[in-house]
Amino acid sequence: MEVTRGNSRPEETADSRFLALKSGAFDTFLHHSDMGVAILDSDLCYRAINATLAQFNGVSVEGHIGRSVSEILPKLAPIVVPALQAVLTTGESLVDIEIKGETPSTLGRIGVWKASYLPINDDSGNTVGILAIAVNRTIEHELAQAKKESDELVRRVLDGLFTFVGMLTPDGTVIDVNKSPLEAAGISIDDVCGKKFWDCYWWNYDPDIQRQLRDALESARAGNVVRYDVVVRMAGDSRMTIDFMLSPLRNAQGEITHLIPSGNDVSARVVSEQKLRYSEERFRRVVESTADGLIMIDENGSILLANSRAASMFGYSKKEFYQLTIESLVPDSIRDHHSALREGYQAAPQARGMASMQELYAKTKKGDLFPVEIGLTPLSFEGGTRILATVMDITIQKDIQKNLIRALTEKTSLLNEVHHRVKNNLQVVSSLLSLQARSVPEEAKIHFEESQSRIKAMALIHQLLYEQKNFDRVESVAYLQRLSDLLRRSYSNAFHRITMTVESNNESCFLSLEHALPFGLLVNELVTNAVKHAFVGRDSGHINLVMERKGDNAILTVSDDGVGLPDGCRPGTGGSLGFRLIPGLVDQMDGVLEVLDTSGTGFRLMLKLAGDSE
Repeated sequence: MEVTRGNSRPEETADSRFLALKSGAFDTFLHHSDMGVAILDSDLCYRAINATLAQFNGVSVEGHIGRSVSEILPKLAPIVVPALQAVLTTGESLVDIEIKGETPSTLGRIGVWKASYLPINDDSGNTVGILAIAVNRTIEHELAQAKKESDELVRRVLDGLFTFVGMLTPDGTVIDVNKSPLEAAGISIDDVCGKKFWDCYWWNYDPDIQRQLRDALESARAGNVVRYDVVVRMAGDSRMTIDFMLSPLRNAQGEITHLIPSGNDVSARVVSEQKLRYSEERFRRVVESTADGLIMIDENGSILLANSRAASMFGYSKKEFYQLTIESLVPDSIRDHHSALREGYQAAPQARGMASMQELYAKTKKGDLFPVEIGLTPLSFEGGTRILATVMDITIQKDIQKNLIRALTEKTSLLNEVHHRVKNNLQVVSSLLSLQARSVPEEAKIHFEESQSRIKAMALIHQLLYEQKNFDRVESVAYLQRLSDLLRRSYSNAFHRITMTVESNNESCFLSLEHALPFGLLVNELVTNAVKHAFVGRDSGHINLVMERKGDNAILTVSDDGVGLPDGCRPGTGGSLGFRLIPGLVDQMDGVLEVLDTSGTGFRLMLKLAGDSE
């Protein structure tokens, strides 16, 4: 129904306009606020709601009207409904409470709201409804949670590193430190936070270390990155060497806001470096102290390493020597093809000497040549194979060798002359005995002949020594051959009916000069005795001489097929003079003589051999 202006009272008109204004203002606020706004009745049913809150809840505006909070927000109802009922009951507002939970718009994830519940009272002061205001803080919450998780991840990463990392203010006050340096030192974060860095446990054991750190902080405050190795204190007052670095941290405007200290344990590296330095020093001392020249070259022949002895040997300074190639050190006559020889060796290198087949000469800085012996050793490195040459100056050895050769030549000539003269003198004695024998009775001639035979056996030794140019030993088989020929000539009448052979196992048997003379006399006596007594009353006979070698011993067997020794006759007892001399001759040779049990007569002599002839 219409109400005319003239019939309305002024008070009613003003109240109506105010109510309309208030209603319009609320509608404007309801529909244009970025906050969620709703009006609930005493049954907690929605009577009005703006689009913002409807979107928060995930239900349309129309879908809210007349429905309860429990119906619209079933998962939040256990949290929200008690709070709303408390407002209805007490008439007191709940302001800025945090609500977390799922709504139809946030299925599968938690939404966060900051809500205020204000009571709506009637004219009598009774609470008849609630004005609900909500601000969605889900995004801010998720961002804050993500930041928190990120910070925790960074902290876990830093604490999981064995690297020492911290944060300081520009004046050196500790703000934060990761777990590794704290655990390594046996301290907690509270022991260092708020302290000056140089006063912390790691550094305060040594004033010099602290002073060095303060200098580093000054440099870092000036914008420099400082890095050095330093020894810090750890748990149990132990020490650790770290690679320490201090870096400035700048903001977007380039201003230094913090200092970042960091460090890594390099104790193992330091120990390795110390061992390497010791090894290098030891190697250098060995190389420098050797009496020979040592030169290492690369694949191009350039000198990479040399000791002082090598440089001085060639007349260069160390600096000059390193500028040379190996071809600079060889005689001009072979320089042109030396590089080809070197390359051929480097293609298949192996350790070997170079002077085994020919004399080698090297050239000094002045151009003088001197004799050398060189050994080559290939060494494998990551960069390739290097050749180490050991060079020995053998000038003195060559001079000594020449003197020795000259002395040996003189000695050889002298010994040749001595043996030649001794042989001649013995032959003269033999000739004199032969002449003397002509004037003695027939029964005495036999003694002269025996003496001649012995002298000829001794002369033969000197003849062999003269011929073979070896003055300390005699080859026994050759001596037996010559001695048997000599005995055949001496007893030519008897050897018309007697044969004699010399056998061996084709191994050289050298007798020392001390053993050769008694050996020859022994053979002479045994053969002479066989010739005279073994074949009495017989038309023929055979004497056999066998020389064998068994290890370091020589075995001589002298046997015949004659009548044998008379009963009870043994060398050294009865018989002729020569037969009595036999044991003494065996003793001179340190030998052993055995009488063999054969059909004729047999003797076996065992004696030690001299060293083999070269």
